[in-house]
This record gives sequence, structure tokens and C-alpha cells, in this order.
Amino acid sequence: MSENVRQPYNESKKMEIFDREFLPHIRSMYNFAYRLTFDEDDANDLVQETYMKAFRFINSFQEGTNAKAWLFRILKNSFINDFRKKSKEPAKVDYQEVETFYNSDDVDEHITTDLRVETVQDMIGDEVSNALNSLAIDFRTVIILCDLEGFTYEEMAKILDIPIGTVRSRLHRARNLLKDKLKEYANSMGYR
Repeated sequence: MSENVRQPYNESKKMEIFDREFLPHIRSMYNFAYRLTFDEDDANDLVQETYMKAFRFINSFQEGTNAKAWLFRILKNSFINDFRKKSKEPAKVDYQEVETFYNSDDVDEHITTDLRVETVQDMIGDEVSNALNSLAIDFRTVIILCDLEGFTYEEMAKILDIPIGTVRSRLHRARNLLKDKLKEYANSMGYR
């Protein structure tokens, strides 16, 4: 029999591990989820799904190891699976709701144009955040994990399930892309 086989945790031990090892990372998990989804509700759903999976598969977690990296991997995998699922689904529109709104007396004929202007104005705010959010998901993820969450290359390789060399090259490319996107902004702020 292998030495690495662990006995399942009893219910009180599961709760203890969950509270002590997993819950302290909930804010970081939300921040990561939000950076992936750009939506508060989707981020909350993703974090909730991650914690449900973490509890369901808690027996595969080795107590005392890096819980944060383990949770980030679950979250990243859940996001990718959800993204693949959603990308295969056709877009859903409630045509009855749209028709009811546009046939109502309250409709403002210029609302579409006004909403677009407001959206663009809101996007002009945080240049760094906008530049980061405009990166492809693979590049954005390595920047978030390394520069915002402080994971090591080894931890990132485990979370992303890629070799360390790929982590390093992807991070290098991501930082260069980010630098290029922020060059004009930095010049306008007086940085050379």
C-alpha cells in the first residue's frame, strides 16, 4: 500500500480545514474571479462554485499545503469550463422584455446613444486596469497570479497546469504587452 494514501477527513475536521485554510483567501479569490469575469455577480458565482467544489473534494487536499494555490486552480478550471460552455451556447435574449420596454411610454428615444457615451466615459478611468483587462486571458491570468497575488513560478505552474518555462515566457510576454499598452499613458504622465 502506498504511503501517500490519506484517510478521509471526518466532518468536524473538514469544517476546521475549510474555516482555517480556505476561508481566509476568499477576498483574493473574489479579486481573481472579478479580473477574469469583469462582472460582480459572475465573480461571486465563480467564488461560490469554487468553495463548493473545494468542500466537496476536501479529501484530496493535503492539510498544511498551499490552500490558496489549490483554490486558485479550482477557480481557474471552473472559469475555463464555464467559458467553454457559454461560448458554445447561443446568446439568450428575452424579446418579450425588449418589446415591452420599447413599446412603453417611458422609453427615451436617445437612450441607446446616451448609454454608449456613459459606458465609454466610465472606461476612460483607470488606465492600468483597462490595459490589464484588455490582455488575452492567458496573459492577464499570469500577471494577476504573479504581480497581484504574489504566487511563485512553481505555484503558478501548478495552478495553470503548464511548465515553469511556459509560465516565465508567458509572464515576460504579458508584461511587455502591458508595457506597450501603457507607454502612451506613461508619457502623458511625464514618465520616460
